Amino acid sequence: MQAMGIVRKLDPLGRIVLPMELRRYYGITPQDGLEILVDQEKIILRKIVPRCIFCGATDDVTTLKGKNVCQNCLETLEARAKAE
Repeated sequence: MQAMGIVRKLDPLGRIVLPMELRRYYGITPQDGLEILVDQEKIILRKIVPRCIFCGATDDVTTLKGKNVCQNCLETLEARAKAE
């Protein structure tokens, strides 16, 4: 992990502002979800990326009945449905 030398104080509600440079570098936009992880004495923020519920892929992911499915798995499901 790399230290960036950026210091931010919490506001009275416990919020911090992520610097614009970090948001741009990691492609974080205002409506993105961030996962909060704790590792011993570290607090880690990780951008949530939609993943396929079957294979875990992050490319070509679409939502099918509220579930994230990649194009490959979707094609496999369609082929199985036609075969039945």
